[in-house]
Amino acid sequence: MSLPEGTGEAAATVANPVLPGCHPDPSVCRVGADYYLVTSTFEYFPGIPVFHSRDLVHWRPVGHVLDRPSQVDLGTVASSEGIFAATIRHHRGRFYVVTTLVGGSGRGGTFVVTATDPAGPWSDPVWLDDAPGIDPSLFFDDDGRAWCTGTRLAEPGEWEGQTDVWLREFDTAELTLTGPEHLLWRGALHGAVWAEGPHLYKVDGRYYLLAAEGGTEHRHAVSVARADRVTGPYTGNPANPVFTHRHLGRDFPVVGVGHADLVRTAAGEWWAVLLGSRPYGGYHPNLGRETFLVPVRWEDDWPLFAPGAGTTLGPFRPPVVAAPAGGPHPDAVRDDFDGPRPDPRWNQVRTAEPFWSLTARPGSLRLPLGPATLAEVGTPCFLGRRQQHQDVAVSALVDVEPRTPLEWAGLAVRQSEADHLVLAVAGDGRGGRRVLAAVRTGGEEHLVAQAPLPSGPVVLRIHAEGRRYGLRYAPAGAGPDAETELTAVDGGFLSSPRAGGFLGVWLGPYATAHGAPSATVADIDWFDYRPLAP
Repeated sequence: MSLPEGTGEAAATVANPVLPGCHPDPSVCRVGADYYLVTSTFEYFPGIPVFHSRDLVHWRPVGHVLDRPSQVDLGTVASSEGIFAATIRHHRGRFYVVTTLVGGSGRGGTFVVTATDPAGPWSDPVWLDDAPGIDPSLFFDDDGRAWCTGTRLAEPGEWEGQTDVWLREFDTAELTLTGPEHLLWRGALHGAVWAEGPHLYKVDGRYYLLAAEGGTEHRHAVSVARADRVTGPYTGNPANPVFTHRHLGRDFPVVGVGHADLVRTAAGEWWAVLLGSRPYGGYHPNLGRETFLVPVRWEDDWPLFAPGAGTTLGPFRPPVVAAPAGGPHPDAVRDDFDGPRPDPRWNQVRTAEPFWSLTARPGSLRLPLGPATLAEVGTPCFLGRRQQHQDVAVSALVDVEPRTPLEWAGLAVRQSEADHLVLAVAGDGRGGRRVLAAVRTGGEEHLVAQAPLPSGPVVLRIHAEGRRYGLRYAPAGAGPDAETELTAVDGGFLSSPRAGGFLGVWLGPYATAHGAPSATVADIDWFDYRPLAP
C-alpha cells in the first residue's frame, strides 16, 4: 500500500510516539538542518528538557532550560503545578523559550529566557508581568517585528472554561511587551473550552493561528484560524477542529490528541509535533501525555494534518533530511552511577539542590533517609525518570540497614502527592529488616504487604505489565529463581483520569524517615530500566 504524506525516501516509517513517556505540550523550531524541541515539566527539576534531532523522529537530550536554583522557585508548587507549556523559537542567532510558572508561594507568572546554545546555559528569567494567563508563544515576523501571544480565561466569559487568545508586540532588545493588546480568538466552536497553546505562523503572506481546544483530556483537539494581518481579524477553518481523536472512542490506541506546533523542513515539508496519550487496561494512560509527529500538507490554503491517515498511527514516511539522522536513544538503560553527575534524564521533585552523593561511596548513588515523603509538597529524596513503556521491568540493588520502622529505602512509582506506590526495605521494630509494599491512593496510604528480610544488599524490582505492577525482591547475587513477588498492585490509580492532574509517572530510588531525623543512608549500586518483550 502507499504511505500517506511525508515523502521521505527511506523505507522506514515514523514510530510514534517519537518521545514516549510524559513529554507533554511539545514545541519545536528549526535552525538550518537541526531541530530543537522542548516539553513542559511541572514540578520536576531540572525543568524544560531540550532535545535535538536531525530528522524529527530520533531525539537526543542536550540539556535543560531550567537547571539552577537562581532561575525559578518550585519549592511550594503542588503536583501538576509549576512549569506549564513552553515555546522554543530561534531568531538571529538567539534561542528564546517562553513559559509560565503556575502555583506556589514564590515568584510566578510568565517569563522568557534566552541562550545562544540550546544546550545552555540559559539566562535567568525575565518576567513578563503584563502577560496574563498561560501558554505563551513568540512569533518573529519577516518585517522585523516580534509578537507574543498567550491564553487567559475570558472575563466575562459566556460559558465556563471560555478563554481569550491575546497578542502583544514583543521588544527583543528589552525582552518586554509593548503596545496595545489585541484579542485574536475565543475558540473555533461555540461552547468549546480552553482554547490554549496558541502559535502563530506566516505562510504565503497570510497569518495562521494554531490553537488547542477542548481541554487536555479526551476531547482535546487542534483548531486553526487565519488572517491577512497579524493582529486579525482571524477567521476559523470551516473544518475545525482540523485534528482530533475524540471521535475515535476511548478504546482507540491513542487518545487526547492536541497542543500542536508546526515546523517546516529545509526540504519544504511541513510537520506537526503534538501530544497524545496511550491508554491501556481500560482508560489508564499511566505514561502520561507523550510527543507524537504527523505530516502536514497545505490544501486550499489550510493545513491538513496526517493526510490520508487522519490519526497519529499513520503509517507515515519519515521526513526528507539533508543530513543523516542519529540513532534512537536506547530503550533499555543501565545506570551504574559511575559519573560525576546523574544522567540528565533523572529528575528531582521541586529542587535543583543535590540531596544525593556519587562520591560518598564511588560507583553508588547515596541517598539520605530525609524527613520528607512523597505525600507532601516538599523535596523528598526521590530521583525519578519517566516510565516510557507500558510493559517494563525496573530494578535496583539497594544496600541499607534501617534502624526504625519509619526508615524506608527502595523504589517508588510517583504520580503525585496523593497517588504513588513504594517497594522498600524498612526496619521491623525488633532490630531486623522487612521488605514492604505501600500504596497511597486518593491521599490515603495503605501497607499492602510485607515480609521478613535478612541483612545484606537486596535487589528490588518493579515488574510492570500494563496496569499490573508486580513488586519483587531477591538477595543480591542470587539467581532468578530466588526472586519473590511480594505482591502485585493494580496501577490504574496512577493514571491522570483517576488521579487528576497532567502527569504520567516517574519511577526510581526513594528514601525517607517519615519526618524523623535520621543518620541512615541508602546506597543504590545500580539501576536498570528494561522494556519487556511484547
